[in-house]
Amino acid sequence: MAIETAYTISSKASGGGRDGEVVSESGRIDLDLQPPKELGGSGEGSNPEELFSAGYAACFLGALRLTSKQAGTPAPEGSTVTVTVAIGKDSADGGFGLGVSIETYLPGLDEAKATELAETAHAFCPYSKATKGNIEHTLTVRV
Repeated sequence: MAIETAYTISSKASGGGRDGEVVSESGRIDLDLQPPKELGGSGEGSNPEELFSAGYAACFLGALRLTSKQAGTPAPEGSTVTVTVAIGKDSADGGFGLGVSIETYLPGLDEAKATELAETAHAFCPYSKATKGNIEHTLTVRV
């Protein structure tokens, strides 16, 4: 897939990776990283899965707002997207893999229309496109 670049940003990790620091070139992200307690860490810092879930949720909500407006049914006020990222052993290669659950909340819409809008956003969202076929996705809709 070729893209026409509109924006770039980089971040640098140092230390031990999951046990270190990450800083964006803009300086707006400057975080200590610690593995979560579930993975044997202190849980006192952020972690890559937390950062991925935050970015994915924001991107998906933006995609949902744009595509629903284009479809003639703008996302209602109070609409939200919650992305849950799971990490665990990948039985295929013995390493680790990710899973993603995306929950959209579109208050006041009927379930069929809300599902249609969420599926359209899922097909449009850059995070969804980048991970398609690489990680398991679960998409649920609440109205």
